Amino acid sequence: MSKFPKFIAGTALATLIAAPAVADVYGLGREALPEEIAAWNVDISPDGSNLPEGSGSVEDGEILFSDNCAACHGEFAEGAGNWPKLAGGDDTLANDDPVKTVGSYWPYLSTVFDYVHRSMPFGAAQTLSYDDTYAITAYILYSNFLVDDDFVLSKETFMDVEMPNADGFIIDDRAETEYTQFTEANACYENCKDSVEITMRATVLDVTPETEEEASVQDASEEAPVEVAAAETEAPAEEAAAPAMAEPDPELVAAGENVFKKCKACHKVGEGAKNGTGPMLNGIIGHPAGAVEGFKYSSGLQDAAAGGLVWDQAAMTQFLTKPRDFIKGTKMSFVGLKDQEDIDAVIAYLSTFE
Repeated sequence: MSKFPKFIAGTALATLIAAPAVADVYGLGREALPEEIAAWNVDISPDGSNLPEGSGSVEDGEILFSDNCAACHGEFAEGAGNWPKLAGGDDTLANDDPVKTVGSYWPYLSTVFDYVHRSMPFGAAQTLSYDDTYAITAYILYSNFLVDDDFVLSKETFMDVEMPNADGFIIDDRAETEYTQFTEANACYENCKDSVEITMRATVLDVTPETEEEASVQDASEEAPVEVAAAETEAPAEEAAAPAMAEPDPELVAAGENVFKKCKACHKVGEGAKNGTGPMLNGIIGHPAGAVEGFKYSSGLQDAAAGGLVWDQAAMTQFLTKPRDFIKGTKMSFVGLKDQEDIDAVIAYLSTFE
C-alpha cells in the first residue's frame, strides 16, 4: 500500500500549521484558515472519525467496481492475473503462502475507504465521489461475505461492519525488544550462518504479473473462489435423458451474449472451454447440477446436486436472480441479475452450448 498520498497530505498540513512561525521569522505567509486545514485533513481513523457525509449500496458498488476496478481486481474482487485479490483468502494467514485480502487480512474498514478514495482507481486517483467510494467499499465487503446484498454503507453504518482480522495484529515493540541487539559491537559481516538454503523461488511464489491469458486462467482455477453450478456435456448414464428444449429465439440469444459479458471473467463457454475461477458452462441448461469434472464445488452446491437439482429454466432463473438465496453457502460472488429479460437472454444463450 503506497504511503505517497498520505505523505503529501501530511507535508502540506504540517506546512499550513507551521505558517504562523514562518510569518513571524520571515514575514511571509499567514495563519491557515480552519477550512484550509480541513481540506487537507482527510484521513479516516479506525473509529470512523472524519468520515464524510454520503452513502453507497452494494448494488451501486457492483456497477462502479466493474467500471473502475475490475480491470485489475477482477469482476468479483478475485484479482485479475497476478494483480491484487481483494476477496477470499479465508483461514490462509497461517499458511506458507497466505492470501491477504480485505476480508482475510485488513483489520480496519477505514483503511479500505481511505485508500480507495485517496489512490484509486489506478491512473485516476481522487476522481471518485464520496458516494462512489462508499458504494465500492460496500461491494468489496459483499465480495468477502461480510455484508448482505441489500447493505448500504454510510457514516451511520460504518462501524456496524466487523472485520474478521480486527484482532489479528499486535503492538510492534521490536525497537525495544530486538533492535538493540543490532549494534556495531555484535554485528556480523561475513560467514554469519553455517549454510544458506533457497527455500522458495519467485516463479513458485507467483509474484510476477503475467500477460498471457492462459496464465491468468490457471492462477484463478487453483483458488476457485467463485462458482456457478454447471454440468458436463453429457449427463451420467444412470440419469434420465434431459428433456429436449425448443430452439431459442436468435435475437434473445444475441442479447444473452451481451449480458454474459458480466460472467466471462469467471466462466467460459464454447469450443475448448475450460474451468477457470468458475466452471465452464457448456451443457449446463437442462442437465444435472455440479457435474463438471475437475471443478471443486461448494458443499451447498454439492448438497443441491445430491438432491437432484437440474438446471432447467425455473432453477436457473432463481439462481441468476439471487445466487446466495438459492444455494446457501455458494461461493458465487455475483449479486444477481435484476431484469427478467436479461435472465431469459442469458439462459437462451447458454442453451446453445451443448
